[in-house]
Amino acid sequence: MKKTIILAFLINITFSLSAQEVLTLDSCRTLAIANNKNILIGREKIKAAHYQKKAAFTNYLPNITATGSYLRNQKELSLLSDDQKAGLQQLGTSASTQVQGYAEKLAATHPELIPLISSLSSIDLATPLNAVGSSLVSSLRTDTRNVYAGAITLTQPLYVGGKIHAYNKISRYAEQLAYQQHDAEIQEVILSTDQAYWQVISLTNKKTLAESYLKLLKKLESDIDKMITEGVATKADGLSVKVKVNEAEMTLTKVDDGLSLAKMLLCQICGLDLSAPIILADEYIKDISTLNNNINYSMASVYANRPEIKSLELATQIYKQKVNVTRSEYLPSVALLGNYLVSNPSVFNGFEKKFRGTWNVGIMVQVPIWHWGEGFYKVKAAKAEARITEYQLNKAKEKIELQVNQSAFKVNEAAKKLMMAQKNMEKANENLRYATLGFEEGVIPPSNVLEAHTAWLLAQSEKIDAQIDVRLTEIYLRKAIGTLK
Repeated sequence: MKKTIILAFLINITFSLSAQEVLTLDSCRTLAIANNKNILIGREKIKAAHYQKKAAFTNYLPNITATGSYLRNQKELSLLSDDQKAGLQQLGTSASTQVQGYAEKLAATHPELIPLISSLSSIDLATPLNAVGSSLVSSLRTDTRNVYAGAITLTQPLYVGGKIHAYNKISRYAEQLAYQQHDAEIQEVILSTDQAYWQVISLTNKKTLAESYLKLLKKLESDIDKMITEGVATKADGLSVKVKVNEAEMTLTKVDDGLSLAKMLLCQICGLDLSAPIILADEYIKDISTLNNNINYSMASVYANRPEIKSLELATQIYKQKVNVTRSEYLPSVALLGNYLVSNPSVFNGFEKKFRGTWNVGIMVQVPIWHWGEGFYKVKAAKAEARITEYQLNKAKEKIELQVNQSAFKVNEAAKKLMMAQKNMEKANENLRYATLGFEEGVIPPSNVLEAHTAWLLAQSEKIDAQIDVRLTEIYLRKAIGTLK
């Protein structure tokens, strides 16, 4: 719903600009925040940190991986030597020779068995026994020239020295840190937008002032010319006025150029075309309103509001967890393992050219024994880095306290300057009125009128600067105490 409202507002702003309608300070801020590249980058960093946090949590869960491989070997593994293979293939021939030798010895010892031995010698034992030997050699062939293997492994960490828990904390702190950096960038964009906005307002008022001043001088020039014609004023008086008119015209040109550049800067900050004909709501307000000067705050609330302090506090927590991560690398780790292995050729039922598998379950324990003090030194280094962030946090708090006090002092100083500028403006107006009346009555020379005009211009310019300064110092104070939104 919120995104829809913002989108509708941006569409409204676009159509308003095309019709040259008025842009308020809030609309400029909204456009700047919507189009600033650093803010867009910050949003992506928040997304990245969020997904990294989710990725860190998955380390608590079982990890399942699948592995497959194929190997082409130059030679196959052999369980029998070449001599053993040849002996088995000639098993029948060797057995027949040995049997014949035993028969001859038996016949020599027992001649009465010669007829029986002669009848048995006609039986062919060599061929079937040779076939049995060859079959055995073939059965014992591994054929491992082409090997296929695969495995599915489940790993469940049981204890890894607290590393997983520390990583999850780090990822959570990192996400919060991304949010704080995003908020800090938004405040910087708002500050730069306000500065550019009020710079345009200041130059617009000074342009109006320069135009009024030029108009007064031209009227004075016309009056002097008439007086020169009548002989009651000198040409020197006329030349003095003409010089002032030329100076006023040059001042108006400079202010006009500065106003164009200031509007270009505001358009660039808001993401608009540099030549967009923008009109601001406060351009033609004579007296610029100020914010509430009674801004109450305490340093505790300032520290709680400033994104820089929150970022450093989160960085301190991250480095403390990095100490735990470093320490965990030198602590025992325990994991539950489960595997299912498959291979071809397989050896679970003799050597077969088939895919056959088996599963196993076990516990793996890894204990670092000796690394020459490497872990001790790394933990010390990590602790030193954590202390550095703590010192940076304390240093930032001291600087922020000084910044807040300086901003509060400048707010009071700007308020006093505005009061003085308003009093000077009243005196300058009165002085100009008396000088104009005296000049018209012929009792005051033109030089005094020029001095009154110059004093009036300076008082008006100082009043505008004081009003803008009051507004900006209030913005700086709100930025310092972390409430600029």
